[in-house]
Amino acid sequence: MAHAEANVTASLAEGHAVPLHRLAHARAGDKGDRLNLALFAYDPCRYETLVAQVTEERVLALFAHRGASRVRRYLMPGLAGMNLVIDDVLQGGVNGALNLDGHGKTLSFLLLSMDVVVGKT
Repeated sequence: MAHAEANVTASLAEGHAVPLHRLAHARAGDKGDRLNLALFAYDPCRYETLVAQVTEERVLALFAHRGASRVRRYLMPGLAGMNLVIDDVLQGGVNGALNLDGHGKTLSFLLLSMDVVVGKT
């Protein structure tokens, strides 16, 4: 783990709610009207917290305002990560959306704004 990442996670107190970006980073990709969000814990010790709290139901609720209809979560424990596949969230996709981010690249930041409770499993 890089020194900067160690500083980010070392100051977290168990039982406190923090934005997900304090525990993890994400990457986004798209295919049509489907968004993939890959989420990885900075510290593998925090992976179980992510698994317990970044659920399909919570992610679907977070993206409901964009018309998301389904979320599937694929766990990657060996990488301390998960892939979230969100359907109907890109408002038509790159060629059909009227929004400025048809690719959904910035939607990883929406995911990272979700609050999680540190150490809660």
